[in-house]
Amino acid sequence: MPEGQTQTIMAVDELQAIIQRCQILEEADFRGEDYNLFQVAGQKCLEDGYAAQLLEVIQNVKNKVIIKNMGWNLISPLVRCILAYKQEDEKRELCLKILDQLVQLCNPKELFLGLLEQIEQTSGEQVCQTIMLLLQPLQTVLLKLQNKKAYSVGLSLAMIMNQLTPLPVPYTKQQIQEDKLGLCQCCNAVVDFAKPFVNEVVKNMEKSSECNDTELKEELLKFCMKSLKYPLLTAQLEELEGIEEHPFRRFAAEIIDILLDMRELMPLVFLHHKSRRSLWENQEFEDIERKNSADSLACLSYLVFVQHFGINCFPMVFSSSYLLQCNMAHIEVLLKRTEESMLSKGLDLFESCLLRMEDNGLLHQYLEFREFINVSQDLVKVMTLCPIEHLRKKSLNILQLFIDKFEAEGKYTLFRCLLKTSNHAGVEGYVIKNIKDQIHLSLTKAHDNVWFTGHHLISLLDLVLLLPEGAETDLLQYSDRIMASLNLLRYLVIKDCESDNQTGVWTALAKIEENFLKPLHVGLNMSKAHYEAEIKNKKENRKEAHSSNTICSLTVSGEKMPPMTTEMQLQVLHSALFTFDLIESVLARVEELIEVKVKAVMDENI
Repeated sequence: MPEGQTQTIMAVDELQAIIQRCQILEEADFRGEDYNLFQVAGQKCLEDGYAAQLLEVIQNVKNKVIIKNMGWNLISPLVRCILAYKQEDEKRELCLKILDQLVQLCNPKELFLGLLEQIEQTSGEQVCQTIMLLLQPLQTVLLKLQNKKAYSVGLSLAMIMNQLTPLPVPYTKQQIQEDKLGLCQCCNAVVDFAKPFVNEVVKNMEKSSECNDTELKEELLKFCMKSLKYPLLTAQLEELEGIEEHPFRRFAAEIIDILLDMRELMPLVFLHHKSRRSLWENQEFEDIERKNSADSLACLSYLVFVQHFGINCFPMVFSSSYLLQCNMAHIEVLLKRTEESMLSKGLDLFESCLLRMEDNGLLHQYLEFREFINVSQDLVKVMTLCPIEHLRKKSLNILQLFIDKFEAEGKYTLFRCLLKTSNHAGVEGYVIKNIKDQIHLSLTKAHDNVWFTGHHLISLLDLVLLLPEGAETDLLQYSDRIMASLNLLRYLVIKDCESDNQTGVWTALAKIEENFLKPLHVGLNMSKAHYEAEIKNKKENRKEAHSSNTICSLTVSGEKMPPMTTEMQLQVLHSALFTFDLIESVLARVEELIEVKVKAVMDENI
């Protein structure tokens, strides 16, 4: 007889021997050694391909007590074998039948721990396969448990989510369709796993206005909150062409339905500031929980107000400004992130809330809420620092939308805030252009707008018509702001007659000249002289080197440029000089207009 066959028959014989020995024992007399021998023999049968013989042993009614007590020890080798066999392999089918028999016959408590241990020990590419294999058995066992069911359900869901969380979330259409690790499929399987327990909570709620099963409800709520943070916060949730049923959209819809069924959706969306009592004594753990909760609630708001999951269940009684106020904390959380998926969700949520509102209707008092100021500053950071171009462009459009929604005093307050905090010449230039537009509206409307004329405007112009560091200001770095300021001043001088002086600019002219025009002249002369000297120096060095291809370094506007040839450096320096000439020409035109207007008034007086 071949050696391999001898070993296999020995494994089956060993199993039969331990079974016969235990059949004559009372349940209470089973020893640790018996458990070990049963596990070793059963494992050998599985590994050597004798699952059929093992199945016969398990199905034998005489062995019912033995399997009830010892069967759960076979879970580990059984799972290994199932995952090793190919889908269509007959031996895999036999192993699945063994698993099903163990679920029916084993002590639920022992089997629960055995199943959970397998989920805990899985890793890498086998995580989703293992979880999907064991979800149905685990659900069956949990439904049998009488004691500590809520705790056991919570432990199961927490273990499953902890194992899934390290896996990368498919983001592109191709990644979602491929679903390499099986995460999309697994997430929806986990929701199906949770449904009987949700139904149990709902039935208890229907019986009584107070839910008797608060522990189970709490565990399911924790699962929903974890699911909102992962995978939904990271996932791409827009509808994708060519994907009939988007797996993450389905998962999101199921999570929202669970929250609706348990009557938790409305409280989470609108009463999030009434935070639950923390169970942590350790401050660090409490901070982590608070951050996780903030991420989950931000994702929930995105699902409701952007993707419209569950929106039909909301009463249409909330004003658009209240919805914006409720969502600002969530928008702030999302805009502080750097990941594309989260940043885009924050921008979409902000845009969605703003589009619900009428222009010029948002009261200035809303800017007293810390989140409104924080979000405007975060938006500026996205505009200026985000490496993803389409998000930078979108954030600029949303900033304009935000400005448009405020009434005059709100716009005025927001402009002051942005000028003081943005620390970016391009943003400041954009704000100054907006100020010019508001002044234009004030001067062309039938009624005066006190916030963009008179003493209020002069106070605002004090922030606009000045050089941040006087004549020493880096004019190249601040060129966007300076050009916008000069264009605003030119507009004021042309549109507002000195006799009318609606804007107050003529009263403030001496201060404007002292703080802005004179230092600008000095700064231009210094900057042009410096760059002209640099050009002359580069040209002389080029002649000495007899080559224009020498790689050199150059510092412009305080920033070291990448290595360039002398010719490239000269182009940069000439471009800077062109910018100074442009500023100088507009400055000259402004001063010419002022001189003409002042002379005309003096001639009239004579």
